[in-house]
Amino acid sequence: MVVVGAVTDSFVRLVGTDPVVQGLVGGIVIAALNLVGASLVFVVRDPSDRLLDAALGFAAGVMLAASFTSLIIPGIEQYSGGDPIPVLVGLALGALFLDRADGLVPHAHYLVTGERRSDAANPSESLPVSEERLAGVVLFVLAITLHNMPEGLAVGVGFGSGDLGTAIPLMLAIGIQNIPEGLAVSVAAVNAGLDRRSYAAFAGIRSGLVEIPLAVLGAYAVQTVSVLLPYAMGFAAGAMLFVISDEIVPETHTRGHERVATLGTMLGVVVMLYLDISLG
Repeated sequence: MVVVGAVTDSFVRLVGTDPVVQGLVGGIVIAALNLVGASLVFVVRDPSDRLLDAALGFAAGVMLAASFTSLIIPGIEQYSGGDPIPVLVGLALGALFLDRADGLVPHAHYLVTGERRSDAANPSESLPVSEERLAGVVLFVLAITLHNMPEGLAVGVGFGSGDLGTAIPLMLAIGIQNIPEGLAVSVAAVNAGLDRRSYAAFAGIRSGLVEIPLAVLGAYAVQTVSVLLPYAMGFAAGAMLFVISDEIVPETHTRGHERVATLGTMLGVVVMLYLDISLG
């Protein structure tokens, strides 16, 4: 396709042909778009729960489609000779990793809604307000950082595969979904005790610190040990699917906006499929 060739050629002219450098640029792009989304908190100062649920639903739809079209299916068909086992093993490991790591931090929706954890060891004991707010901010940062990790890894693995027709749509899709996601977590940060200006500045640093190096690591790992590629693609997909099912979908269905969240998810799937078909 003419569009595919033009986009790929332009990207190569700007970035070069080194997959690791391409992964670095991909990580920078998605981190920058996360910052754009976080900065929307200055424009949309008091978003409704309905808007946030629709935005998170859209992010879930993009991630859901990308997991299959850019990671699972190419991993099986192109990089493991039609054998699904390596990708499925990676998928299981990705979900298991997020499951174990998620136990170390509170679910993000507790921080979005401002609720306290109900499974604390001593729920009857309360922290002083200042300590509780500080603890909320720290746990918020850990939770959101954990959930950004699969996105950076997925982009890096995509570029490490050498298939720009898959990697570029994946980068754009994750970057686009980072915008509404960035807005949603900005609101969560305000609930956790950070002011708007502080978090807007901090969001780009936090996102970049995890997404950029993981994108580079993913590209370098699969370039250096090519046999890891289908496992890495499955791992990134499994981690993203875990976040969708365990975090995003339950959160968007708790405040009575299931329909708008579902429509947002469908729109996200459509956007990702369009990107994949038109650029992939």
